[in-house]
Amino acid sequence: MLRSHVAAPSGAAASWQCGRRRLSRALRGATVVTCDARAGRVSAASSSVAKEMEVTHVTENGGARGGLTLGEKLRLGSLLEDGLSYKESFVVRCCEVGINKTATIEAIANLMQEVGCNHAQSVGFSTDGFATTTTMRKLRLIWVTNRMHIEIYKYPAWGDVVEIETWCQSEGRIGTRRDWIIKDLSNGEVIGRATSKWVMMHQDTRKLQRVSDDVREEYLVFCPRTPRYAFPEEDNGSLKKIPKLDEPAEHSRLGLVPRRADLDMNQHVNNVTYIGWVLESVPQDIIDTHELETITLEYRRECQHDDSVDSLTSAEYEGALENGSSNGVALSTVNPNQQFLHFLRLSGTGLEINRGRTTWRKLKGKK
Repeated sequence: MLRSHVAAPSGAAASWQCGRRRLSRALRGATVVTCDARAGRVSAASSSVAKEMEVTHVTENGGARGGLTLGEKLRLGSLLEDGLSYKESFVVRCCEVGINKTATIEAIANLMQEVGCNHAQSVGFSTDGFATTTTMRKLRLIWVTNRMHIEIYKYPAWGDVVEIETWCQSEGRIGTRRDWIIKDLSNGEVIGRATSKWVMMHQDTRKLQRVSDDVREEYLVFCPRTPRYAFPEEDNGSLKKIPKLDEPAEHSRLGLVPRRADLDMNQHVNNVTYIGWVLESVPQDIIDTHELETITLEYRRECQHDDSVDSLTSAEYEGALENGSSNGVALSTVNPNQQFLHFLRLSGTGLEINRGRTTWRKLKGKK
Protein backbone atom coordinates (compact mmCIF):
# COMPACT_ATOMS: atom_id res chain seq x y z
CA MET A 1 0.00 0.00 0.00
CA LEU A 2 1.27 3.46 -0.86
CA ARG A 3 1.53 5.47 2.36
CA SER A 4 2.53 9.12 2.64
CA HIS A 5 1.98 11.90 5.13
CA VAL A 6 0.64 14.58 2.81
CA ALA A 7 -2.55 16.55 2.64
CA ALA A 8 -5.46 14.97 0.76
CA PRO A 9 -5.38 15.92 -2.94
CA SER A 10 -7.97 18.19 -4.44
CA GLY A 11 -9.09 19.30 -7.88
CA ALA A 12 -7.23 17.82 -10.83
CA ALA A 13 -4.92 15.77 -8.58
CA ALA A 14 -7.88 14.11 -6.88
CA SER A 15 -9.49 13.36 -10.24
CA TRP A 16 -6.26 11.80 -11.51
CA GLN A 17 -5.92 9.59 -8.43
CA CYS A 18 -9.57 8.52 -8.64
CA GLY A 19 -9.05 7.53 -12.27
CA ARG A 20 -6.00 5.51 -11.35
CA ARG A 21 -7.91 3.77 -8.54
CA ARG A 22 -10.70 2.83 -10.98
CA LEU A 23 -8.17 1.40 -13.41
CA SER A 24 -6.40 -0.44 -10.59
CA ARG A 25 -9.71 -2.04 -9.56
CA ALA A 26 -10.24 -3.16 -13.14
CA LEU A 27 -6.82 -4.83 -13.07
CA ARG A 28 -7.23 -6.40 -9.63
CA GLY A 29 -7.71 -9.85 -11.09
CA ALA A 30 -4.19 -9.77 -12.50
CA THR A 31 -1.38 -11.64 -10.81
CA VAL A 32 1.69 -10.00 -9.36
CA VAL A 33 4.87 -12.07 -9.44
CA THR A 34 8.14 -11.58 -7.65
CA CYS A 35 11.39 -13.10 -8.89
CA ASP A 36 14.72 -14.30 -7.64
CA ALA A 37 16.78 -13.59 -10.76
CA ARG A 38 19.77 -15.57 -9.49
CA ALA A 39 17.85 -18.83 -9.09
CA GLY A 40 15.12 -18.20 -11.65
CA ARG A 41 12.38 -18.75 -9.07
CA VAL A 42 9.05 -17.02 -9.23
CA SER A 43 6.28 -16.63 -6.68
CA ALA A 44 2.83 -15.20 -7.19
CA ALA A 45 0.24 -13.33 -5.17
CA SER A 46 -3.00 -11.60 -6.08
CA SER A 47 -2.66 -7.86 -6.55
CA SER A 48 -5.02 -7.20 -3.65
CA VAL A 49 -2.65 -9.05 -1.32
CA ALA A 50 0.42 -7.54 -3.00
CA LYS A 51 -0.73 -4.11 -1.87
CA GLU A 52 0.21 -5.08 1.69
CA MET A 53 3.27 -7.22 0.95
CA GLU A 54 6.86 -6.16 0.58
CA VAL A 55 8.54 -7.35 -2.60
CA THR A 56 12.24 -8.04 -2.86
CA HIS A 57 14.11 -7.07 -6.03
CA VAL A 58 17.54 -8.14 -7.14
CA THR A 59 20.00 -5.31 -7.51
CA GLU A 60 22.98 -4.93 -9.83
CA ASN A 61 25.47 -6.50 -7.40
CA GLY A 62 23.21 -9.46 -6.63
CA GLY A 63 22.10 -8.10 -3.27
CA ALA A 64 18.53 -7.32 -2.33
CA ARG A 65 16.59 -4.25 -1.40
CA GLY A 66 13.26 -4.27 0.37
CA GLY A 67 10.12 -2.64 -0.90
CA LEU A 68 9.00 -1.10 -4.18
CA THR A 69 10.03 2.25 -5.56
CA LEU A 70 7.32 4.85 -6.02
CA GLY A 71 7.46 4.28 -9.78
CA GLU A 72 6.97 0.53 -9.35
CA LYS A 73 4.01 1.10 -7.03
CA LEU A 74 2.28 3.34 -9.56
CA ARG A 75 3.12 1.20 -12.58
CA LEU A 76 0.15 -0.86 -13.83
CA GLY A 77 2.20 -3.88 -14.83
CA SER A 78 3.52 -7.18 -13.50
CA LEU A 79 4.91 -10.55 -14.44
CA LEU A 80 2.33 -13.23 -15.13
CA GLU A 81 1.96 -16.13 -12.74
CA ASP A 82 4.51 -18.35 -14.50
CA GLY A 83 7.02 -15.50 -14.55
CA LEU A 84 7.68 -15.98 -18.28
CA SER A 85 5.89 -12.94 -19.67
CA TYR A 86 4.93 -9.46 -18.52
CA LYS A 87 1.77 -7.36 -18.91
CA GLU A 88 1.29 -3.65 -18.45
CA SER A 89 -1.62 -1.29 -19.08
CA PHE A 90 -1.48 2.30 -20.31
CA VAL A 91 -3.98 5.11 -20.78
CA VAL A 92 -3.43 6.74 -24.19
CA ARG A 93 -2.44 10.37 -23.59
CA CYS A 94 -3.31 13.35 -25.75
CA CYS A 95 0.36 13.85 -26.68
CA GLU A 96 0.37 10.33 -28.20
CA VAL A 97 -2.52 11.02 -30.58
CA GLY A 98 -2.06 12.12 -34.20
CA ILE A 99 -4.10 13.66 -37.01
CA ASN A 100 -6.55 10.73 -37.11
CA LYS A 101 -7.38 11.29 -33.40
CA THR A 102 -5.83 7.93 -32.55
CA ALA A 103 -2.45 6.89 -31.16
CA THR A 104 0.39 7.19 -33.64
CA ILE A 105 2.49 4.21 -34.63
CA GLU A 106 5.49 5.90 -32.97
CA ALA A 107 3.54 6.19 -29.71
CA ILE A 108 2.62 2.51 -29.83
CA ALA A 109 6.23 1.52 -30.60
CA ASN A 110 7.40 3.60 -27.62
CA LEU A 111 4.91 1.82 -25.35
CA MET A 112 6.19 -1.52 -26.63
CA GLN A 113 9.72 -0.46 -25.79
CA GLU A 114 8.60 0.69 -22.34
CA VAL A 115 6.96 -2.66 -21.62
CA GLY A 116 10.04 -4.53 -22.80
CA CYS A 117 12.32 -2.52 -20.52
CA ASN A 118 9.96 -2.86 -17.55
CA HIS A 119 9.80 -6.62 -18.15
CA ALA A 120 13.59 -6.82 -18.00
CA GLN A 121 13.70 -4.66 -14.90
CA SER A 122 11.09 -6.82 -13.17
CA VAL A 123 13.33 -9.90 -13.41
CA GLY A 124 16.40 -8.07 -12.12
CA PHE A 125 18.16 -7.02 -15.33
CA SER A 126 19.88 -3.65 -15.48
CA THR A 127 18.03 -0.42 -16.18
CA ASP A 128 21.28 0.99 -17.60
CA GLY A 129 21.58 -0.03 -21.25
CA PHE A 130 18.18 -1.56 -21.99
CA ALA A 131 17.99 -4.91 -20.17
CA THR A 132 21.63 -5.91 -20.00
CA THR A 133 22.56 -8.97 -17.94
CA THR A 134 25.43 -9.18 -15.45
CA THR A 135 27.77 -10.78 -17.99
CA MET A 136 26.83 -8.25 -20.66
CA ARG A 137 27.71 -5.36 -18.36
CA LYS A 138 31.08 -6.89 -17.52
CA LEU A 139 31.86 -7.26 -21.24
CA ARG A 140 30.29 -3.88 -22.16
CA LEU A 141 27.70 -5.46 -24.44
CA ILE A 142 24.28 -4.00 -25.31
CA TRP A 143 21.21 -5.15 -27.26
CA VAL A 144 20.37 -3.46 -30.58
CA THR A 145 17.37 -4.00 -32.84
CA ASN A 146 17.97 -6.01 -36.01
CA ARG A 147 14.40 -6.31 -37.33
CA MET A 148 10.96 -5.09 -36.23
CA HIS A 149 7.49 -6.03 -37.51
CA ILE A 150 4.32 -4.38 -36.18
CA GLU A 151 0.69 -4.98 -37.20
CA ILE A 152 -2.09 -2.72 -35.90
CA TYR A 153 -5.68 -3.86 -36.51
CA LYS A 154 -7.34 -1.02 -34.61
CA TYR A 155 -5.73 2.14 -33.28
CA PRO A 156 -6.67 3.20 -29.72
CA ALA A 157 -7.99 6.72 -29.21
CA TRP A 158 -7.14 9.32 -26.57
CA GLY A 159 -8.29 8.00 -23.19
CA ASP A 160 -8.49 4.35 -24.27
CA VAL A 161 -6.66 1.82 -22.12
CA VAL A 162 -4.39 -0.70 -23.82
CA GLU A 163 -2.83 -3.79 -22.28
CA ILE A 164 0.47 -4.97 -23.73
CA GLU A 165 1.96 -8.40 -23.03
CA THR A 166 5.57 -9.17 -23.93
CA TRP A 167 8.03 -12.03 -23.65
CA CYS A 168 11.48 -12.86 -25.00
CA GLN A 169 13.19 -16.04 -26.18
CA SER A 170 16.30 -17.25 -27.96
CA GLU A 171 16.64 -16.71 -31.71
CA GLY A 172 19.39 -18.95 -33.06
CA ARG A 173 22.99 -18.46 -31.93
CA ILE A 174 23.39 -14.80 -32.76
CA GLY A 175 20.48 -13.08 -31.08
CA THR A 176 17.19 -13.07 -29.27
CA ARG A 177 13.62 -12.11 -30.09
CA ARG A 178 10.87 -10.23 -28.30
CA ASP A 179 7.17 -10.46 -29.10
CA TRP A 180 4.18 -8.35 -28.07
CA ILE A 181 0.39 -8.70 -28.06
CA ILE A 182 -1.64 -5.49 -27.71
CA LYS A 183 -5.23 -5.59 -26.45
CA ASP A 184 -8.05 -3.16 -25.79
CA LEU A 185 -8.40 -3.60 -22.02
CA SER A 186 -12.10 -2.72 -22.07
CA ASN A 187 -13.08 -5.80 -24.07
CA GLY A 188 -9.98 -7.98 -24.45
CA GLU A 189 -9.87 -7.51 -28.22
CA VAL A 190 -6.45 -8.02 -29.81
CA ILE A 191 -5.76 -4.75 -31.63
CA GLY A 192 -2.13 -5.32 -32.53
CA ARG A 193 0.79 -7.73 -32.58
CA ALA A 194 4.52 -7.29 -33.01
CA THR A 195 7.78 -9.20 -33.09
CA SER A 196 11.43 -8.19 -33.16
CA LYS A 197 14.92 -9.62 -33.43
CA TRP A 198 17.84 -8.29 -31.41
CA VAL A 199 21.60 -8.78 -31.61
CA MET A 200 24.44 -7.87 -29.26
CA MET A 201 26.85 -5.02 -29.92
CA HIS A 202 29.99 -3.96 -28.08
CA GLN A 203 29.32 -0.59 -26.54
CA ASP A 204 32.75 0.84 -27.43
CA THR A 205 33.72 -0.76 -30.77
CA ARG A 206 30.07 -0.81 -32.04
CA LYS A 207 30.78 -4.26 -33.53
CA LEU A 208 28.23 -7.10 -33.36
CA GLN A 209 28.99 -9.97 -30.96
CA ARG A 210 27.79 -13.56 -30.77
CA VAL A 211 25.52 -14.34 -27.80
CA SER A 212 27.67 -16.38 -25.42
CA ASP A 213 26.40 -19.35 -23.41
CA ASP A 214 26.83 -17.35 -20.20
CA VAL A 215 24.53 -14.58 -21.44
CA ARG A 216 22.06 -17.08 -22.85
CA GLU A 217 21.82 -18.91 -19.52
CA GLU A 218 21.15 -15.63 -17.71
CA TYR A 219 18.03 -14.75 -19.69
CA LEU A 220 16.69 -18.15 -20.85
CA VAL A 221 15.42 -18.89 -17.34
CA PHE A 222 12.83 -16.14 -17.91
CA CYS A 223 11.79 -17.35 -21.39
CA PRO A 224 8.94 -19.72 -22.38
CA ARG A 225 10.03 -23.37 -22.24
CA THR A 226 8.59 -24.00 -25.70
CA PRO A 227 8.64 -21.43 -28.52
CA ARG A 228 5.78 -18.94 -28.35
CA TYR A 229 5.18 -16.51 -31.20
CA ALA A 230 2.95 -13.46 -31.60
CA PHE A 231 2.62 -14.57 -35.24
CA PRO A 232 2.27 -18.37 -35.19
CA GLU A 233 0.94 -18.48 -38.76
CA GLU A 234 3.31 -20.20 -41.21
CA ASP A 235 2.99 -17.54 -43.92
CA ASN A 236 2.86 -14.35 -41.85
CA GLY A 237 4.05 -10.93 -42.86
CA SER A 238 6.87 -10.82 -40.31
CA LEU A 239 8.78 -13.45 -42.32
CA LYS A 240 8.67 -11.75 -45.72
CA LYS A 241 11.93 -10.65 -47.24
CA ILE A 242 12.29 -6.93 -47.98
CA PRO A 243 13.89 -6.22 -51.38
CA LYS A 244 16.07 -3.18 -51.89
CA LEU A 245 14.18 -0.23 -53.33
CA ASP A 246 15.16 0.61 -56.90
CA GLU A 247 16.25 4.17 -57.61
CA PRO A 248 15.20 6.72 -58.53
CA ALA A 249 12.55 6.54 -55.82
CA GLU A 250 9.04 7.82 -56.46
CA HIS A 251 8.99 9.91 -53.28
CA SER A 252 11.75 11.29 -51.07
CA ARG A 253 12.59 13.53 -48.12
CA LEU A 254 16.25 14.47 -48.07
CA GLY A 255 18.57 15.76 -45.38
CA LEU A 256 16.77 14.55 -42.25
CA VAL A 257 18.93 15.19 -39.18
CA PRO A 258 18.79 13.37 -35.81
CA ARG A 259 17.90 15.59 -32.88
CA ARG A 260 19.67 15.27 -29.55
CA ALA A 261 16.40 13.94 -28.15
CA ASP A 262 16.53 11.05 -30.65
CA LEU A 263 19.58 9.52 -28.91
CA ASP A 264 18.93 6.84 -26.30
CA MET A 265 20.96 5.73 -23.28
CA ASN A 266 23.11 3.52 -25.55
CA GLN A 267 24.25 6.64 -27.47
CA HIS A 268 22.61 5.71 -30.76
CA VAL A 269 19.48 6.88 -32.52
CA ASN A 270 16.49 5.15 -30.95
CA ASN A 271 14.83 2.58 -33.22
CA VAL A 272 11.46 4.39 -33.01
CA THR A 273 13.04 7.45 -34.67
CA TYR A 274 13.60 5.40 -37.82
CA ILE A 275 9.85 4.75 -38.05
CA GLY A 276 9.23 8.49 -38.18
CA TRP A 277 11.90 8.97 -40.85
CA VAL A 278 10.41 6.21 -43.01
CA LEU A 279 6.96 7.80 -42.84
CA GLU A 280 8.31 11.24 -43.81
CA SER A 281 8.51 10.21 -47.48
CA VAL A 282 5.12 8.49 -47.72
CA PRO A 283 2.96 10.44 -50.23
CA GLN A 284 0.57 12.91 -48.62
CA ASP A 285 -2.52 11.51 -50.35
CA ILE A 286 -1.88 8.17 -48.58
CA ILE A 287 -1.47 9.91 -45.22
CA ASP A 288 -4.74 11.80 -45.77
CA THR A 289 -6.88 8.82 -46.80
CA HIS A 290 -5.27 5.74 -45.23
CA GLU A 291 -3.89 4.50 -41.94
CA LEU A 292 -0.82 2.35 -41.40
CA GLU A 293 -1.67 -1.34 -41.05
CA THR A 294 1.76 -3.01 -40.97
CA ILE A 295 5.36 -1.87 -40.87
CA THR A 296 8.49 -3.99 -41.15
CA LEU A 297 11.95 -2.51 -40.71
CA GLU A 298 15.41 -4.05 -41.07
CA TYR A 299 18.18 -2.13 -39.35
CA ARG A 300 21.43 -2.35 -41.36
CA ARG A 301 23.66 0.40 -39.98
CA GLU A 302 23.85 2.69 -36.96
CA CYS A 303 23.02 6.33 -37.42
CA GLN A 304 25.10 8.86 -35.48
CA HIS A 305 23.90 12.20 -34.09
CA ASP A 306 25.74 14.24 -36.73
CA ASP A 307 24.58 12.19 -39.76
CA SER A 308 22.19 13.42 -42.46
CA VAL A 309 19.59 10.92 -43.66
CA ASP A 310 17.59 10.55 -46.90
CA SER A 311 14.17 8.85 -46.76
CA LEU A 312 13.05 7.19 -50.01
CA THR A 313 9.69 5.53 -50.78
CA SER A 314 8.21 3.75 -53.80
CA ALA A 315 5.12 1.60 -54.36
CA GLU A 316 6.00 -2.09 -54.11
CA TYR A 317 5.71 -4.11 -57.29
CA GLU A 318 4.75 -7.67 -58.07
CA GLY A 319 7.73 -9.94 -58.62
CA ALA A 320 9.92 -7.97 -56.21
CA LEU A 321 10.45 -10.90 -53.88
CA GLU A 322 11.27 -13.29 -56.71
CA ASN A 323 13.85 -11.25 -58.60
CA GLY A 324 15.26 -9.16 -55.75
CA SER A 325 14.24 -5.79 -57.19
CA SER A 326 11.10 -3.65 -57.20
CA ASN A 327 10.44 -3.81 -60.97
CA GLY A 328 7.03 -5.01 -62.17
CA VAL A 329 3.34 -4.13 -61.82
CA ALA A 330 2.33 -1.96 -58.87
CA LEU A 331 0.66 -4.03 -56.16
CA SER A 332 -1.74 -1.16 -55.54
CA THR A 333 -3.42 -1.90 -58.86
CA VAL A 334 -4.48 -5.34 -57.65
CA ASN A 335 -4.58 -4.84 -53.88
CA PRO A 336 -6.87 -2.39 -52.04
CA ASN A 337 -4.22 -2.08 -49.32
CA GLN A 338 -1.50 0.24 -50.59
CA GLN A 339 1.97 -1.27 -50.12
CA PHE A 340 5.32 0.55 -50.20
CA LEU A 341 9.02 -0.13 -49.99
CA HIS A 342 11.26 2.22 -48.00
CA PHE A 343 14.96 2.96 -47.89
CA LEU A 344 16.95 5.11 -45.46
CA ARG A 345 20.50 6.07 -46.46
CA LEU A 346 23.27 8.37 -45.35
CA SER A 347 23.01 11.55 -47.41
CA GLY A 348 26.71 11.94 -48.10
CA THR A 349 27.79 8.37 -48.86
CA GLY A 350 24.53 6.69 -49.86
CA LEU A 351 25.24 3.85 -47.41
CA GLU A 352 22.13 1.92 -46.37
CA ILE A 353 20.83 2.52 -42.85
CA ASN A 354 17.46 0.82 -42.98
CA ARG A 355 15.03 -0.79 -45.40
CA GLY A 356 11.35 -1.37 -44.81
CA ARG A 357 7.87 -2.19 -46.03
CA THR A 358 4.52 -0.68 -45.07
CA THR A 359 0.93 -1.54 -45.96
CA TRP A 360 -1.96 0.89 -45.56
CA ARG A 361 -5.72 0.42 -45.27
CA LYS A 362 -8.35 2.91 -46.38
CA LEU A 363 -9.81 5.10 -43.67
CA LYS A 364 -13.57 4.80 -43.27
CA GLY A 365 -15.40 7.58 -45.03
CA LYS A 366 -12.41 8.50 -47.22
CA LYS A 367 -12.60 8.28 -51.00
